Amino acid sequence: MDSTSLGLPSSSVGLQAAEFYTDLNMRRSFQSAILPFKPDVVLFLGDHFDGGPYMSDEEWQESLFRFKHIFSLNEQITKPQIPIYYLSGNHDIGYSAFHSVHPEVLSRYEKEFGSRNYQFSAGKVDFVVVDAQTLDAGAKKSKERSSSWEFIKTLSPGNASNPKVLLTHIPLYRPDNSPCGPHRSSPIINQRVSYAALDQGITYQNYLTKETSDLLLSLLKPVLVLSGHDHDQCTVVHSTPFGPVTEHTLGTISWQQGNLYPSFMLLSAGPKVSQNSTDPEHEVVTNLCFLPKQTHIYVWYICQFVVTILLLVFWPTNGLSSLPCMNTLVSFMRSVGAELLSRTKEKDDEEDGEYDMIFDAEGSMHLVKKAAVKSPSASSDSRPTGRGSVVARATAGKHRLEPDSSSILVDVGSEMTSEDGGKLARGSKSRVRKVLQRLFRVIQSIVVIAALNVPLYMMLLFKDWIDR
Repeated sequence: MDSTSLGLPSSSVGLQAAEFYTDLNMRRSFQSAILPFKPDVVLFLGDHFDGGPYMSDEEWQESLFRFKHIFSLNEQITKPQIPIYYLSGNHDIGYSAFHSVHPEVLSRYEKEFGSRNYQFSAGKVDFVVVDAQTLDAGAKKSKERSSSWEFIKTLSPGNASNPKVLLTHIPLYRPDNSPCGPHRSSPIINQRVSYAALDQGITYQNYLTKETSDLLLSLLKPVLVLSGHDHDQCTVVHSTPFGPVTEHTLGTISWQQGNLYPSFMLLSAGPKVSQNSTDPEHEVVTNLCFLPKQTHIYVWYICQFVVTILLLVFWPTNGLSSLPCMNTLVSFMRSVGAELLSRTKEKDDEEDGEYDMIFDAEGSMHLVKKAAVKSPSASSDSRPTGRGSVVARATAGKHRLEPDSSSILVDVGSEMTSEDGGKLARGSKSRVRKVLQRLFRVIQSIVVIAALNVPLYMMLLFKDWIDR
C-alpha cells in the first residue's frame, strides 16, 4: 500500500495505520508460514508496489525499504542466502503505453530488481520469466516489446531433460466465464483490454490476448504456467497441440488487496513424483496454502471491544447480583456457606464444652456434656429498631400500647413530600449521583483493562519492527 491505494495524503493517520497493519501482517505471515519451510528459492510474481509507476523517486525508495523489511530482505546478510527472483507487474512498471512517456520507470525498476526477461534453473527445471506488460500488440515498434520477444525466441527450443515453467504476471487468455476451480472467492473477471490513442500501446488488460498466449505456449512448451495480477486464485487448463498445460493464477499475500483469503504456493521442482513416470510435467508439484482470514480476525477484535465498552457502560450498579440468574446462584452459595459455618460452629462448641464423668451400676465410665449456662436474654422490648426509624414503646410487655401522642413512628430514610416539589428535587439528585457513580465505575474499569492489555499489545505489535 502507498498514497495511491486509498486516495489519502501520505501524511494522513488513516493511511499510515493501514500501511502499518498491512506490512505487519505480511511480515509475520512470511516469517511464520513461509520461511519455516526453508525454501531453496523464493519467487515474487509481480506487483511489489501499488502505485509504483506514479510515485516519485523518494516515495518509491520508501516503498522499496518497506518491501525489503516485510520480506526480511534486509536481514539476508545475517541469514543463509536464499535466491530470490522477481517478476515485474503492471503496478511496478505500468503498461506499454506508459513506457513510451516515462522510460525512467523501467530503468528504476531494473536497477533494483534486475532484468525483466531472464531464465534460471532450480531442481532440474527451467523457469522462464517474461515481462508480460510489453508482449501484446499496441506500440509494435517499441524496443521493449521487441526485446521481450527476442528473448523468448532465443531460448532453447526444448530440452527434454529440463521441463519449463513459464512465469508471467498477466495471466494467459481464457474464454469469458471460464471456471477457476474451487479456491476462488471473488467473481470471475473476464477479458478487458484498453488501448491508448494513436497506437501508443496498452493502458490496461486483464489477460494477454489469445494470439500472444498461443504464441508463448507454442514457443516455450511449458509444463506449468504461474501468473498473478488478479489478486485471487484461478486454475485453468490450456489446450495446446503438445498437450494440456495447467496455469495457476495465484492470489495476493496481502489481506488488504481485495482478497479475504490471502495465500501463497509451495512448488517442488525435482525428482519425479513417480519414479516409473516419464512425463516431464511430473517434475513439478504445487500446493496452494492459505493464510488466516485477517479481515475476519480484526472484525472479531472490534466486536469484542464494542461489547466490552457496552458491558462497562450498561452493567447494573449492583454487578452480577442484580441479574435474575445470578441472584439464584448467590442465594445458593450463601446457603451452602451458612450450612458449612453452622456445622463448624457446632463442632467447635462440642470441642470447647465441659464434660462430667458418670459411672453406671456396672462401673463403666461415661462422659456427659454439662448443660450450657445461658445468659439472660433481653426482653422483647429491647430489640433493635429498624434502621432510620424511632419507635416509642410501652415500658412493660403486659401493657397494651395506646395510640396517643406519646407513640411516634418516624421513618428518617423516607422522602418528605412537599408542595414545592422537594421530593422531585431529591429524586433528581439521586439519579445524578447514580449516573456519576456508574460513570466512575466505567472509567475505573477501562483504566484497569488498559493497564493490563496495552503494554502487552504494544509489545506484540512492535516486536517485529524494532530494527527499523
